[in-house]
Amino acid sequence: MEPTQAAAAPTHLLSVLVWLPAIAGIFILFLPRQSPGMLRAVALGVGLFEFGKSLQLLIGSDYARGFRFVENVEWIPSMGIRYHLGIDGLSLWLVVLTTFLTPLVLYVSFGSIKARQKEYIAAMLLLQSAMIGAFVALDLFLFYVFWELMLVPMYLIIGVFGGPNRVYAAVKFFIYTFAGSIFMLVAIVYMVVTFKELDPSHRYSFDYQDLMRLGFPRWTEVALFVAFAVSFAIKVPMFPLHTWLPDAHTEAPTGGSMILAAVMLKLGTYGFMRFAMPFFPGASHMVGPTIAGLACAGILYGAAVAWRQKDFKKLVAYSSVSHLGFVMLGIIARTPQATTGAVLQSINHGISTGALFLLVGVIYDRRHTRDLGEFGGLAKVMPKYATFFILVTMSSIGLPFTNGFVGEFLVITGTFTADLLRIPYHVERSSGPSFVGMGPLYASLAALGVLFGAIYMLEAVQKVFWGPLNNPKNRKLKDLNERELIALIPLAILILWIGLRPQDFTKSIEPDVQGWIDQYEQKRVAVTRLGAQRPWMLSESDVRLPPRREPRAEAR
Repeated sequence: MEPTQAAAAPTHLLSVLVWLPAIAGIFILFLPRQSPGMLRAVALGVGLFEFGKSLQLLIGSDYARGFRFVENVEWIPSMGIRYHLGIDGLSLWLVVLTTFLTPLVLYVSFGSIKARQKEYIAAMLLLQSAMIGAFVALDLFLFYVFWELMLVPMYLIIGVFGGPNRVYAAVKFFIYTFAGSIFMLVAIVYMVVTFKELDPSHRYSFDYQDLMRLGFPRWTEVALFVAFAVSFAIKVPMFPLHTWLPDAHTEAPTGGSMILAAVMLKLGTYGFMRFAMPFFPGASHMVGPTIAGLACAGILYGAAVAWRQKDFKKLVAYSSVSHLGFVMLGIIARTPQATTGAVLQSINHGISTGALFLLVGVIYDRRHTRDLGEFGGLAKVMPKYATFFILVTMSSIGLPFTNGFVGEFLVITGTFTADLLRIPYHVERSSGPSFVGMGPLYASLAALGVLFGAIYMLEAVQKVFWGPLNNPKNRKLKDLNERELIALIPLAILILWIGLRPQDFTKSIEPDVQGWIDQYEQKRVAVTRLGAQRPWMLSESDVRLPPRREPRAEAR
């Protein structure tokens, strides 16, 4: 992929986006707790400034291809560790989504988080830094640092500010995600040591471009792919590694659930695209139908379990498992249409599911229950709330002219013709081996998931908003207040904007998706052609690496 640098772009823009929230979070810890207004003002000011700065990433992004806003300097030369940052169409909108949602999450949380606001703000800002860092890191040591760092503030957000079983949910979240990361760490170390052995200068390197040149024997590549895939699949989470998610969502505060669903889970899908599949295309090609099958199982399983939930928040949590199955299916399908849909659906899921968790939090703050059976007829007393909820529901089930429709449509249609999703059946025929295409089957299963999604979401809407207002506790509920409206209106605008004008977003995604597919396919062909019993080094032309820029030697 040819690198592009936007004209007159700030040199250290990515560093500002990565480190400013962390610095602000630490600074806030030294501010007086007795001045909550100052704490809130600083937090919102930093959040809005970050969002404004992130919009500069869109400069020159239309139809651009390759990494932009690159920063590449030595960090620990003796270990080959670099401070290497860059952004492309695969990560661009995920960074913007992070900076867009963080101030909204902070603002809406000020209405429900009354105690320890200082610690909550600091944790949320540190989490923002870690997530953005993971999205833009192009050195695997740096990526792993950010990957692990984000666990700590989320653990505190769930464990300190969550519900009655918050400690159990926080520990379960931490153990699952940390344990999965160990497999990835072992694989990274093996790759770095292998690179040192093969490199003529015998140097260590954690750099993304250097490690992309490694080729491995078939089963070594499979083992390394599995190590990365397990770590990312837990984060998504994919079926059957999803069991930590419902507890984490149920016990987390509203803001924690929003940022967990909207951004943090996307690091799993992003990891598959950025690292697992490009590093190991042969193994990915081999097990692609299996992963696609698990993605479809997650779509149907998540929808079926959500349908039977009585807890409002658990329903949304299991719907998240279902919707992220579409993202994984689009990535594994590896067609321009499906993969573009997967990247766009990552953004759509963040907007729609984040809004759903916010709306569930609104009703919980008023009634202190999430039991669907406790509600009914709320449209009569909360018409504004009902309007926003129904709009977000239409987005979640993929109604045309909403953002959910565009992403799911692209994934399903792109999966239908996916070459990767083929299972060979060798038969004794004069024409040679025949191949049974699995794309239509997977696309049909995904479409069935859309139908199930409509069933459980519309049934929930019927239970909550229509029918008689029998429960006297619901008759005096207050409608959306100013704070809640300010948080919901931007989300509603995005739902309709992406649904009506998806090209405003896809034009900065499609070029890098095509470059990603080209790089994947070229390396897969090269690995297949040069297959050997020992690891080897591919040429840069075999993996379509961009021309190298001379990195600066200054230490960071």
